[in-house]
Amino acid sequence: MPPQIRSRARLWAVVAVVAVVAVGFFVAMELTAHRYGLPGPLGTQMREFVYPPKSGPLLYAGLALMMVVLTWRQRILALGAAVVIDLVIAGIRWACDIKVTHGHPFGNGALWVIVGCAVIALTRRTGPERVLLLKGVGLGLLLVAGRKTGDTWLLITAKSRPLVLDPYLANADHALGNPSWLMGRLVTATGAVGFNFLDTIYGQLAVAAVVVALYQLRHVAAERRFPRHHLVRTFLLIGLLGPAIYMIFPVVGPVFAYGTGTDHWASIALWSPQIPSDGHWAVANLWPQTPPPISAPHSIPFDGVTPRNCMPSLHTAWATAIFIHSRKGPRLLRYAGTFWLIATLCATLGFGYHYGVDLVAGVVFTLTIEAGVRSFDRGWDRSGLRLTAYGTTVFVALLVSYRYLPVRMAEYPWLAGPLVLLAMVSVIYGYIRTVARWEPVTAPARAPQPQPELL
Repeated sequence: MPPQIRSRARLWAVVAVVAVVAVGFFVAMELTAHRYGLPGPLGTQMREFVYPPKSGPLLYAGLALMMVVLTWRQRILALGAAVVIDLVIAGIRWACDIKVTHGHPFGNGALWVIVGCAVIALTRRTGPERVLLLKGVGLGLLLVAGRKTGDTWLLITAKSRPLVLDPYLANADHALGNPSWLMGRLVTATGAVGFNFLDTIYGQLAVAAVVVALYQLRHVAAERRFPRHHLVRTFLLIGLLGPAIYMIFPVVGPVFAYGTGTDHWASIALWSPQIPSDGHWAVANLWPQTPPPISAPHSIPFDGVTPRNCMPSLHTAWATAIFIHSRKGPRLLRYAGTFWLIATLCATLGFGYHYGVDLVAGVVFTLTIEAGVRSFDRGWDRSGLRLTAYGTTVFVALLVSYRYLPVRMAEYPWLAGPLVLLAMVSVIYGYIRTVARWEPVTAPARAPQPQPELL
């Protein structure tokens, strides 16, 4: 068999395996959700063809990702069709006096157009054009399905993990100076303006990721191929792998375990909190005024609604990924990536959703996944394997320390705090150094040497 045909057959075999694994994963998530009496990701997505979607901007972000494979004329037609469908559905709801009480009144049209493009690819396209259009459709649907899967993961953590480990992280966080308590007082002092500004940034992280991804994929339509590495892959892997850690290390966050829960922000939020009031489950009403005292930690019971989504901080992980992938963009995009990372860190701590140690773990988690994905693209060379293994080791060491050494960390903050930060910095340094070796080196053009005049 010729090498070219063998390589293509191997590629299709990998694609088939990945597709089977993905379908099996979604089916397993659907069955697990139904076991706990929860809506699954597939069923929820099917409902959004007609019912108001949970996130209209996310569906249009998925449409934008799909359109990177289209020409400008096709993009205008696709966007126009999505808007028209949304207007028709809105008109039907108005005529039938159907009130939109949850979710967004738009976004259905984007989902219809994405699926319509899949039908066109299967019925009207052939060869490489069909493959490219299906890749675009898959990219858009993966973004949406990843969000639905993440939401289902969170509900499953709340139902399947009745005990949480917040006292362990509260002790370990003394090593970093209890940053959530400090930022919580700062955000509370800013009132409604500061909270809602950060809340908007915090809630639209996926849209920021799409902006960076669109820049990276801007040449797909012209080159008729996707780049080897882009943000969407890392973003989705973070969302799929992170919740598995939630099952191992269930934590609800300081505003829930040591505060009044969503009631703390209910009076100044522009929209109602999505999580019901759960302040009565708190150990004590301490956040954000008084850090909890150092004591022997133990697991505590919590409600079956609040997600156990603290360790690691996936918002920090996603914001870190956006920051990394925006480094090669224009100056405005680099500034935006830096701003989004800083604002997300402030929000995760200031809202009381995370402890400081969660953020450290989130950074290490992202860099390890980035290293693994980039190494896979390069064929798993030694430097990539070493960096991935080191990042994994540091991440596991952090989790073990938070679980089994929190009191020691709290008693010796002058030692434990610098060690935790040094572990994170070592992974950052290793990533920067390794990736720099992978980047192509462009030699500067040599200036022409003056030649003697010919006589």
